[in-house]
Order: sequence, then structure tokens, then C-alpha cells
Amino acid sequence: MKLISFRHGAIDSYGLVDDQQVLDLGAVAGAEAPDLKTALAKGLLSTLAARPAPTLPYASVTLLPVLHNPGKIFCVGHNYEKHRQETGRAKVAHPSIFTRFADTLIAHGAPIVRPRVSTNLDFEGELAIVIGKGGRYIPEDEAMAHIAGFTCANDASVRDWQWHTQQFTPGKNFPSTGALGPWLVTADEITDLPAITVTTRLNGQVVQQAPLADLIFPLPVIVAYLSSFSPLSPGDVILTGTPGGVGAKREPPLWMKPGDVVEVDISGVGLLRNEIVDEA
Repeated sequence: MKLISFRHGAIDSYGLVDDQQVLDLGAVAGAEAPDLKTALAKGLLSTLAARPAPTLPYASVTLLPVLHNPGKIFCVGHNYEKHRQETGRAKVAHPSIFTRFADTLIAHGAPIVRPRVSTNLDFEGELAIVIGKGGRYIPEDEAMAHIAGFTCANDASVRDWQWHTQQFTPGKNFPSTGALGPWLVTADEITDLPAITVTTRLNGQVVQQAPLADLIFPLPVIVAYLSSFSPLSPGDVILTGTPGGVGAKREPPLWMKPGDVVEVDISGVGLLRNEIVDEA
């Protein structure tokens, strides 16, 4: 299934993309599951998809971040070897974890905003996973069963603010810098996870590309590690790391600027496209 969160008229809902139509599952669920996160938590998606649902033309809806209200957003840093090398980071025994706030998220097609306090806006294409079944101390060999599905993410980073100290939080949490979408592809749709390739294009030129097989810490390791210190809940989002080739480590640096178009294209998952604008 390809699941989206969307706005139609004045109503926010979620649904199942079927060719150029959207089955409005939110209209079917009503108060029982008013958003996609609740439907995941209650395990209702298959039940809702089997019920008769109103259909809308896909072109008539405005996409929202596929999970617009996650309880937690975890991000994994330096999780591809080429990216670790280009940053000069030492090899480590555990994943490097930081957080992003839910109110920084934007949807496919919405603009990424370059803040007025910096011009050092960088791209970071990533595969994001969405938790479908919560848990604590999840074993690695059970971790994949806790993943509802996958989506594309752009962890756009304001590098000079990220580098003010050794803590990443400021540079990762400017408004309208966390693109997520266009949809959630359920886990059963992905048959060869290591072969999935993450590609980032800036104005049509490939700037990042790597298969998921190149992850230093694979998805089960990430889920097990995170759930050891923080209970995971349905709808939590995990950005799994960005490949090498980020703009900050190029010579000269390659910063995104107003008018640029950035795309995160993940095979079998989708294409996330956003234009860059300046903060008003």
C-alpha cells in the first residue's frame, strides 16, 4: 500500500493511493482513527482499506508530511561509510543519534525554507522508516516486524548552526527544513531491502547515491538500539542516514539556494521533490 496524509478543501485526512485516485480512509474511520498515526497504532489499515471508501482524484489533494504528528523523530548521523569518511569522523561502536522536531516537517511539493540567518543550507537525502508496532528492548531479529513502512526524507541542514557546538540540534530544526513523503510504502511492498538505492539530485544533477546495503548500522540494529533507551511508538519516524556527497564537504561547498529544486529518489519507495525559497 501507498499511504498519504492530505488536505482536501478544509479537511485533513489520510488515504490509500490507487493509481491516480485516493481512497479516503480517514472518511471511513471517522473518530475511530482521525489520522494515520492513530490508524497505525490501532492496526486498522488493512480493515479500513477493505471497506468501501470515498475516492478523490490524486491531483485534487494537497499532500501533508506523510506522518505530520509523529511522537518522536530520530535521525542517524554518519551511517554511510563514504559520508563518515568525508566528515572525518572516527569509526564508532554505536549509532550517532540526534532528534528533529515534528513542527519542522513539510510535505512533498512544499518549499524548503532557507533561514534569514544563514546561507549554508545543505541537502541530505535519506530513507525514513515509520514504526508500526511499538516496543521497548526490541531484539534485532524482531525489529523488522515493528516497521510499518518506508518513506523519503530530506534532512536539510543549516550547517553553520549545526556546527556552533558539537550538538547538532540547532542546525537540524529550523522551520520547514524536514521534508517527508510523498507517501508511506508499507513494508510488504519491499522485497529486496539492501538493494534499495537512495539518490539525491540538485537541479537534475546527482549529488548523492548509495544502496541501503552500504549502511554502517542496518535497520534492525538502529531499531534495537533506539528502543533500548526510548520506547518506540506507532508513528515514530527514524531517518536512517545520508550517503556521501553532501554539499558541505565539496570544494567549493555546494549550498542550496532559492530557486533550486532538490529531489530524493528512493527505488521502490518514491520521489520527494522540494523547491528552495528564502525565509520571508
